[in-house]
Amino acid sequence: MAKKPTVADAQLILQLYDLRRETEMRKARHWWHAEFFPQSADEFLRVSQAAGTQENNWLRQALGYWGMTTSFVLKGVLNEELFLEPAFSGEMFLMFAKLQPILKELRAWRPTSFPQSGRGGHAHQVWTRAPATFGQACRDDAAKESRATSQVRPMLAVLPDMCPGPFLRLTII
Repeated sequence: MAKKPTVADAQLILQLYDLRRETEMRKARHWWHAEFFPQSADEFLRVSQAAGTQENNWLRQALGYWGMTTSFVLKGVLNEELFLEPAFSGEMFLMFAKLQPILKELRAWRPTSFPQSGRGGHAHQVWTRAPATFGQACRDDAAKESRATSQVRPMLAVLPDMCPGPFLRLTII
């Protein structure tokens, strides 16, 4: 049975959230979510290999942040259930949804950059373990919303920006 979240877990989540509020990190997150839509591994690699550009910095900053946070979960430093709350890690799933269609190409280019498992594949390990937990959190939130309004609504209509769970279940390898 998974350990229950502790006060230390909550404090770490708040510290990690605070890092996301830093000015340059906000720009990186905005770029990932509003401007960066790689359609092929070549498009991704063009940005990742353009050292010194702002886009390259943003790509590495956001990926590095989520790689670091998922390593905390996989090493037992941070409670997985708390980490996978949609309000905290929803944007990580959006990033994965953008990269998932080209992961096979990226792994062919450099297997150690996007491993399917093992050391270094922290984000992928959490992403592939998470849909059930993440989806359950979305369903729980949707049920609470439904009870609060006495209306039955589709989960994605209630939580359109926070619940990529069904989308991810369709796309995860």
